[in-house]
Amino acid sequence: SAGVCCCCAALRPRYKRLVDNIFPEDPKDGLVKADMEKLTFYAVSAPEKLDRIGAYLAERLSRDVVRHRYGYVLIAMEALDQLLMACHSQSIKPFVESFLHMVAKLLESGEPKLQVLGTNSFVKFANIEEDTPSYHRRYDFFVSRFSAMCHSCDPDPEIQTEIRIAGIRGIQGVVRKTVNDELRATIWEPQHMDKIVPSLLFNMQKIEDIDSRIGPPSSPTGGEKEENPALLAENCFRELLGRATYGNMNNAVRPVFAHLDHHKLWDPNEFAVSCFKIIMYSIQAQYSHHVIQEILGHLDFRKRDSPRVRAGIIQVLLEAVAIAAKGSIGPTVLEVFNTLLKHLRISVDFELGDRRSSAGSATFSTSSKESDERIVQNAIIQTIGFFGSNLPDYQRSEIMMFIMGKVPVLGTTSQSLDTSHLGDLGTRRIQIMLLRSLLMVTSGYKATTINNALPAPFLDPLLSPSLMEDSELRQLVLEILHNLIDRHDNRAKLRGIRIIPDVSDLKIKRDKISRQDVSFMKKHGQQLYRHIYLGCKEEDNVQKNFELLFTSLALTTIELANEEVVIDLIRLAIALQDIAIINEDNLPMFNRCGVMALVAAYLNFLSQMIAVPAFCQHVSKVIETRSLEASYFLPETIFKDKCNLPKSLEKHEKDLFFLTNKIAESLGGSGYSVERLSVPYVPQVTDEDRLSRRKSIVDTVSLQVDILPGNNTEDKVDNTEEITFEALKKAIDNNGLEEQEKEKRRLVIEKFQKAPFEEIAAQCETKANLLHDRLAQILELTIRPPPSPSGTMTITAGHAHYHSVPVYEMKFPDLCVY
Repeated sequence: SAGVCCCCAALRPRYKRLVDNIFPEDPKDGLVKADMEKLTFYAVSAPEKLDRIGAYLAERLSRDVVRHRYGYVLIAMEALDQLLMACHSQSIKPFVESFLHMVAKLLESGEPKLQVLGTNSFVKFANIEEDTPSYHRRYDFFVSRFSAMCHSCDPDPEIQTEIRIAGIRGIQGVVRKTVNDELRATIWEPQHMDKIVPSLLFNMQKIEDIDSRIGPPSSPTGGEKEENPALLAENCFRELLGRATYGNMNNAVRPVFAHLDHHKLWDPNEFAVSCFKIIMYSIQAQYSHHVIQEILGHLDFRKRDSPRVRAGIIQVLLEAVAIAAKGSIGPTVLEVFNTLLKHLRISVDFELGDRRSSAGSATFSTSSKESDERIVQNAIIQTIGFFGSNLPDYQRSEIMMFIMGKVPVLGTTSQSLDTSHLGDLGTRRIQIMLLRSLLMVTSGYKATTINNALPAPFLDPLLSPSLMEDSELRQLVLEILHNLIDRHDNRAKLRGIRIIPDVSDLKIKRDKISRQDVSFMKKHGQQLYRHIYLGCKEEDNVQKNFELLFTSLALTTIELANEEVVIDLIRLAIALQDIAIINEDNLPMFNRCGVMALVAAYLNFLSQMIAVPAFCQHVSKVIETRSLEASYFLPETIFKDKCNLPKSLEKHEKDLFFLTNKIAESLGGSGYSVERLSVPYVPQVTDEDRLSRRKSIVDTVSLQVDILPGNNTEDKVDNTEEITFEALKKAIDNNGLEEQEKEKRRLVIEKFQKAPFEEIAAQCETKANLLHDRLAQILELTIRPPPSPSGTMTITAGHAHYHSVPVYEMKFPDLCVY
């Protein structure tokens, strides 16, 4: 019988005998190396036998797995690995199929050691470069199995970590194998990315000190990678993104949003921020705009979510934009700003909607929602500002125009944000938010000329009366002007309003006034003066408003003032002083003293800047007198918390005021054209003033009272002048009248000779506009259409009503009746 067995064994194929010989009697002895060398030599010499060798090894391995003879399983996998490394011929393809079948068997087993063994063998296989591509091989099973291993929940922590590491390494192997393969596009299909990316993110969540790895890919040691699933997952994620191309970038990024949504990782959003920093640093720079577009799209998708979720997404966008702005940002610049401004309006809408829905019931939840919406708005503003400040100057100027075009002001085009349903409060909130965004974008902007920094389409809406209705709005407008006018970074030296003892200590930087600056002031100077003048007349001014007005005047002097502008600024300062003294607008005493302090601080600065000794002496004398007799006219006193205000300003001596004739005398000897100082400053009136809600309607009301019939006669009697003997005597005295007429004519002639053309044109335009308005009102009230048998239409409460007039009741002219 022994001879029969020996004969049967001799009849077996040689490859089977060689395979059997590599297995020792005791599996603890390990692979028989001498016989393994014989098998390897045979496989290399006869590559056509490789498929049979692989099939037989697979058969033995399957049998040993079922019988739990794991020692022989290890020997079989070691033999397979060595054959794979040694053979690179065309015939290796069928052998690979057998090899992958055996790896799949190991991964399907419930034994952790076998799963790790199969993973290690697959990773070795993934690192082998095949001579020709395999068009029929797919890795769907391995993607699913490795992804499942990444989520292992084994009760033993060590085994759990071991299996998760094996799953991550397996995914890494699949990625490397498919990317190097001709059919690499298959791994980027959504069904695969939806398994791979969440598996990696699930393990990355275990990272400690997330903020320690926010930059480009780190390079931990090999032992650290093997022991830490989070580190290994992160490096695999970076490698995956680094291999992504234009066509499959979105498939790799979209599962990230799904994972963050499913696990509610937008609030708090530390992990989300970390993920997108990794994404932005790992992908190729020219694809950055794809990621930004995906974030914007997801923000639109989640626009109805809680404020904190939206704020988390916007903060992620901020981090992505911060990285993308340093390189290529593609065509998404305006899209980013447009989307953010749209969400800004939505946030304000939600905030006001919550406030309206809870009117009369002040609950904590409502205030909490409002504060959450403020978080969203601040995040949007921060993102807009950061993105804008990182753009090149030519793009930043376009963004400034774009944002300014969105600000709702009177008379703007339809490009501004629709705030019709938000009401006055919502419109004001939008204005404040947009101006805060614009303030951040203009920060650090250095234009070559002032015309580039403040073009007319930008300056006109910025200085609109619509943006003067609130103290905060006026502050933002002035701060934006400071960003654009201050080309030598002098603003920090002028912070705060004070009497500066020696301006030379500030070391002000300035250049010679250019021709473009002179041209700009001739064209737009009156707008700037008017804005400052009207800004001083507002009742809700606080200390910050006066500080910013002082800085505006000082920066205009430094950057844009030639001799002609200096005279205009002095006229403006005297006009501001007259506002406080005459008080036609019934300003509070604090405002009047604040304006006086502003004029003192500015003239002190101006006198030292132009360095005319007589002018400096007059200003210093007035300030010294004020410090002794009326310290509330100085900024150091009036802006203290407890300052005793005067009851009136009428009884003050002239020594406390800056006098035009003294200033004219002091400047006349230094070559300044002081003729125009005698002409009081009058602010330019624009068309918007006539349309603005801030326009006084007293004239219109009085006009209607005068011409409408049936008014109360008692009012008329009260308004008539009382006839007395003195009044009759004055009327008979022609000499006095002639002198008054001569004085009026002299003043008019002097005004037309010395006043600047812009002021004369402004006054004429004002009179013409006023005459036109009154004529239109008179015609509207007096001219009525003739009666018609078909009836006349009147509109009341928004509804049209027709009143028919019978023919027999109509009154015709005599010439028409026969």
